[in-house]
Amino acid sequence: MPRTVHVPAHRFSGWLERFEANNPDGPQRIVGIAEPLPVPLAVLLIRRGGYAVGVVGSDGHLAAHKVGTRYVQSRTAAGGWSQQRFARRRENQADALVGAVQDHLQRVLRESGETVVGLLTGGDRQLTADVLTDARLEALRDLPTREAADIADPRRAVLDDAIERARAYVIVIDDGPST
Repeated sequence: MPRTVHVPAHRFSGWLERFEANNPDGPQRIVGIAEPLPVPLAVLLIRRGGYAVGVVGSDGHLAAHKVGTRYVQSRTAAGGWSQQRFARRRENQADALVGAVQDHLQRVLRESGETVVGLLTGGDRQLTADVLTDARLEALRDLPTREAADIADPRRAVLDDAIERARAYVIVIDDGPST
């Protein structure tokens, strides 16, 4: 069964040498390697209730960022008119979250002064797609992208961790037949 490891770029050559020395004939073998995303890099992490946006500068450090929360009601078991009312409220709250994140991301991109060449996304895929529909963010849509769908609620620590993962090699290893 394949597994994935993230190896920081500065450790990759040594990691690869050790892996090959320890597995000359298997059973483990590398089946895929994805290179780190290039910098400057835009970051968009969004889940219902929270977001983190930022720009990693050409020096590899966070040049600008914004992390925040925004309430979006969860689903309810109510029926009839109440269910419809809560669904409209939830939809309006999600729309407000998307609009706020679009504004913050556009502002952070402008303030950083960097021309980004990569995009890291994470969290809710539909909300991410909704954010990227903004015409001001059109340039981000065609950039090399990496997705970190398994992020926790976006906070500063989660933002830092996601950036480390985006700047690392993603290596898929097949451990061979299980015994």
